Amino acid sequence: MMTADVDVMVEMPKPKVTERSARDLNGWPVLGLSLVLVIAAVVLFIVGISGENLALIIVSSVLFVAGVILAAGLTPVSPGRARVLQILGRYAGTIRTDGLRWVNPISVRQPVSTRIRNHETAVAKVNDADGNPIEIAAVVVWQVEDTAQALFEVDDFVEFVAIQTETAVRHIANSYPYDVHTEEGGLSLRDSTDEITETLSTEIGVRVQAAGVHVIESRITHLAYAPEIAQAMLRRQQAGAIVAARARIVEGAVGMVELALDRLSENNVVDLDEERKATMVSNLLVVLCGDRDAQPVVNTGSLYQ
Repeated sequence: MMTADVDVMVEMPKPKVTERSARDLNGWPVLGLSLVLVIAAVVLFIVGISGENLALIIVSSVLFVAGVILAAGLTPVSPGRARVLQILGRYAGTIRTDGLRWVNPISVRQPVSTRIRNHETAVAKVNDADGNPIEIAAVVVWQVEDTAQALFEVDDFVEFVAIQTETAVRHIANSYPYDVHTEEGGLSLRDSTDEITETLSTEIGVRVQAAGVHVIESRITHLAYAPEIAQAMLRRQQAGAIVAARARIVEGAVGMVELALDRLSENNVVDLDEERKATMVSNLLVVLCGDRDAQPVVNTGSLYQ
């Protein structure tokens, strides 16, 4: 597939932090251990109170605190969501394994969705490469690929994707004409859908790469002339369609006339001089190219009357 040459003047800074796996354990054994510690602490505390045994009370308190600390590290991870860990303000890794996991209890665990998302831009009014006002909107399908970059490289990665997508759509609309009206052809927003879509996806991907986002697909969902010039452009399109249709009709009619004259000459059906040939050609072209059905005049006399 051909890619349009559009310079994407975007220089994003290199990421200072990238995703890595966090140190975590299966949470179910830790949950069982914490329950055992808490139950043991309660039993020892009751025994210590009843027997006025200070040592048992102290041991029960230590076991209870240990059980609570272990339970504080339990972290449920849902499918399609990751947990980004920070320990004392420092990035400590990302958990992507779903289920009950156990991590450092003092860590801050921030959830990040890794599911596929859609973002549809609002209908924007911009000028195309020819200066004509047009309305354009697009939808982009994206997914968080690097959770660390998504959280630490930008303030709000969802808003960042939305703004950069709208910027890319406007840039693409400014770089191409809505329609091509010259014989040389070229790319246009209306006729070169695949090429424009590929260029749009590439530009959005470059713009949001700093946020750890992967662009899966993008499509233009709305494309039209602005209301103030829509009628004039519609008349121009209709005129172009009429001219193209007329040219096709004339081309076919000329071929049919040539075929008719050649067949008459080859089969010696009738011998026509140049003047009669011109008359016949004129009549046939009128019949074949006219908007309405021709009303023939039947000649009951000779060929020349």
